[in-house]
Amino acid sequence: MAPRKASRGGTSKSTATPKKRVAANGFKLPDPIPSGQILIDITKNIWVLGKSIGQGGFGEIYLASNNPTRPVRENDRFVVKVEPHSNGPLFTEMHCYMRIAKPDQVDQWMKDHRLWRFGMPKYMGSGSFDYNNQKYRFMVMERFGSDLQKILEQHNKKFSFKTVFQLGLEIIDVLEYIHSKGYIHADIKASNLLIGYQKGTENQVFLVDYGLACRYAVDGVHKEYKYDGRKAHDGTIEFTSRDAHIGAHSRRGDLEILGYNFTQWLCSKLPWEDNLTDCDFVAKHKRWYMDNVDKFMDKCFPDCVPPGLQEYLTYVASLTFDEKPDYEKCRDILREGLIERGYKDDGKLVFMDATPKAASKKPKSRINK
Repeated sequence: MAPRKASRGGTSKSTATPKKRVAANGFKLPDPIPSGQILIDITKNIWVLGKSIGQGGFGEIYLASNNPTRPVRENDRFVVKVEPHSNGPLFTEMHCYMRIAKPDQVDQWMKDHRLWRFGMPKYMGSGSFDYNNQKYRFMVMERFGSDLQKILEQHNKKFSFKTVFQLGLEIIDVLEYIHSKGYIHADIKASNLLIGYQKGTENQVFLVDYGLACRYAVDGVHKEYKYDGRKAHDGTIEFTSRDAHIGAHSRRGDLEILGYNFTQWLCSKLPWEDNLTDCDFVAKHKRWYMDNVDKFMDKCFPDCVPPGLQEYLTYVASLTFDEKPDYEKCRDILREGLIERGYKDDGKLVFMDATPKAASKKPKSRINK
């Protein structure tokens, strides 16, 4: 899903004059592509489009199959993202996937790190095609289930403590992988987190939408911390990091964005959400609250602070702009929070109304400054 701010293959002809379809953010949407359209990717693999199953801020998402001898079925396991060539987000996302999400890369990371679950989507293919005298680009991905935003809205916009920290453990694994490849995600949020669809992935969450992903380092050297008006406030305004508010991007920024998501999922509303149209207002409040994490927690949790959350945010706030985060420390903080509430990292995602298991006193930070 797009942030709130911001050829090869078969050719088909049509005599109809289509009406222009435009997304809310101004990007042109593709004309409806009929089921059965054949696409050929850059490695000559054949894909067949099925029905449209969604629409983003830049294009359309179709069910798809890699079997050209039959129609696409409801239970097929691929989807294809399509956007007009004149748009840009899918181009950015596609090239990020090509560099960091090839199946052998993802599988090797899982093997090397002994992961039995891993929410990094795999790049399956991409290319271009013509339809109705228009040129389109496409990218093939694995099919996933519902996004967390839909589930969140079904549960009074809150998740249980166990669910939030369990999600956090999975997402941090993905961020560590992305960062190891020299990229940051920059737009972590519930609508970009999808539950697995394939059998055996029901308790996995996958971080999707790499339309804002970018390199944080060039030739191993971290980019400077400096204002860039072209990129300032990029992302989703309520979650974007303090660095991103000035157009700078960093690994600590991704962890900060994740921390804001944790907080919102637990208390349902962040302190700056009443004035999201004023980017400078939001940035100022984030800077103050991250300088005063205890006050941030008091504001969001007047009765009791969830164990581990203040410690996680305090650690993120202590990171320098170009510092490599200690991902295992972040995971340990979340695991210890689960233990303090009487849970364990069992890998199970249970979505139910948020009812705390037990109250907890505000934890003291263990972070060495």
